[in-house]
Amino acid sequence: MSPSRTSSPPTASKGLTKEQLDTFNKDGYLIIPRALSQETVSSLLSETHSMLNNFSLDDHPMTKFSTGEGDDVEHVGDSYFLESGDKIRFFFEEDALSPKGELLKPKHLSINKIGHALHSLSPSFAALLSPNATHSPSLIAQSLGFKQPKCLQSMIICKNPEIGGAVPPHQDSTFLYTDPPSAVGFWYALEDATRENGCLSFWPGSHKWEGVGKRFVRRKDGAGTEFVENEGEIFPRGSEKREKEGDEKNGSYVMGEVKAGDLVLIHGNLLHKSERNTSEKGRIIYTFHVIEGENVYDERNWLQPPEEGFTRL
Repeated sequence: MSPSRTSSPPTASKGLTKEQLDTFNKDGYLIIPRALSQETVSSLLSETHSMLNNFSLDDHPMTKFSTGEGDDVEHVGDSYFLESGDKIRFFFEEDALSPKGELLKPKHLSINKIGHALHSLSPSFAALLSPNATHSPSLIAQSLGFKQPKCLQSMIICKNPEIGGAVPPHQDSTFLYTDPPSAVGFWYALEDATRENGCLSFWPGSHKWEGVGKRFVRRKDGAGTEFVENEGEIFPRGSEKREKEGDEKNGSYVMGEVKAGDLVLIHGNLLHKSERNTSEKGRIIYTFHVIEGENVYDERNWLQPPEEGFTRL
């Protein structure tokens, strides 16, 4: 296993310890081993495989998903994606479809992700938000200083064998911007994530010098999405800042290999990425994000709240 910032499993119903908070504040991420029981992991994997096997292609637009940046990248902008914030929808890997839109792999091995309302529409995944859970997201959010924590953008990310695409360095607050920034990712491994199958890599401490310079938003003309310059606050309220340490070319990223059941907390400003999965083993994970409900959630964000608002933890 590669070096990573880990901690002891949290004590039930007590949120994060001081040691865990110190590690998260210093590095911008925290790996918590065995946050989910093996029984829970097996149940969530079973639910995931059921969804992958049973969704219909009959009325599916065969939408592909890309997280890249640049003028040459075709971003997801159709209604199937933009209206998925309160639904469970399926998005294909870029390499899963031919130029004619035909599947090149079995259906269940072709999906990049499932999203974006598993936390409210799937009972199995919604149960992770229970305040009575051994590992309660609401208590973790309170430990991190949230006053009105709200959950959004829940996803199963499959990282399928041989075609699981690379995710370039990015910050979660680029996609879920509040003013000031507040996003924190909760990332649960449902299968082991290793160097070989595309585990996460982090630039420790980058949340203290890397402001949210860009945002992923809906185009003003309504024709899809785009990256734009951020004109609002670029750091969370009360952030401690420091000078940049290291650089990407000289190996400043640290791999975070994890076991099934581990939880990774990711600061919204932290630069992180993952490599392409060229191995024969997949890497299914479940993730959702928490934002501060007291902060302004921007009306141009790609994901907009349902009529009832985002889920309160």
